Amino acid sequence: MATSPETTPTPTQTPPTATAPTEAPRQTPPTVAPGVQTPASPAPAGTELTGPGVTNRRPRRRRRRIVGAALLVGLVALAAVVFSVGFGRDPSVVRSVLIDKPAPPLSGTTLDGAPLDLRDYRGKVVMVNVWASWCAACREEHPVLTAAQRGLADRGLQIIGVDMSDTVADAQKFLTEMGGAAYPSVQDPNAQIAIAWGTFGVPETYVLDRAGMIREKAVGAVTPDWIDAHVVPLLAPGGGSR
Repeated sequence: MATSPETTPTPTQTPPTATAPTEAPRQTPPTVAPGVQTPASPAPAGTELTGPGVTNRRPRRRRRRIVGAALLVGLVALAAVVFSVGFGRDPSVVRSVLIDKPAPPLSGTTLDGAPLDLRDYRGKVVMVNVWASWCAACREEHPVLTAAQRGLADRGLQIIGVDMSDTVADAQKFLTEMGGAAYPSVQDPNAQIAIAWGTFGVPETYVLDRAGMIREKAVGAVTPDWIDAHVVPLLAPGGGSR
């Protein structure tokens, strides 16, 4: 806690001896017709000026207030989404507009420098996990994803990471600190992939069936129970068909 700096007492000042003010000569206001406004007589409060050359600014100010209020509401809503995502709340299944639709394209270079294309994993159940090294909830989630990849790979699961708005150096440092990676991650420094997939923040996870259709979306760090409920059923023969 910062300590407030000591303040130097202000020297006592003696007020000067008051002198009687000299009365200014009185001025007689000009006589004007009722209702006429002059530069010397401003309009009463609430009066709108009209006439040639007079611009009424009230509608413009009102519009600015309305636009400002709308922007504030939008920012608050966005902040609520980012806050709930970024601080590791329980994952919730989000009814994304992409649900039951083919997954958007996903290709690029992995953190190891190898090419990756989502189409090469057709026939597998794929979890696309959007993450970043600066994401606190991603640290909580990483061991869960690692265990899922190692435990369910022989049943047809493949996890693909999308490292959003990050640097390769920071991402690799993150993975080293977390004990390595059991699955590849594509570089997405400008969040172009994340935007195409409708991502609001990190972490977010999309689950694709073997035909490449998006079946689930989770916002927040996924848990083993969530994977058991939403991923494992798709690994069964014929799982995920609708």
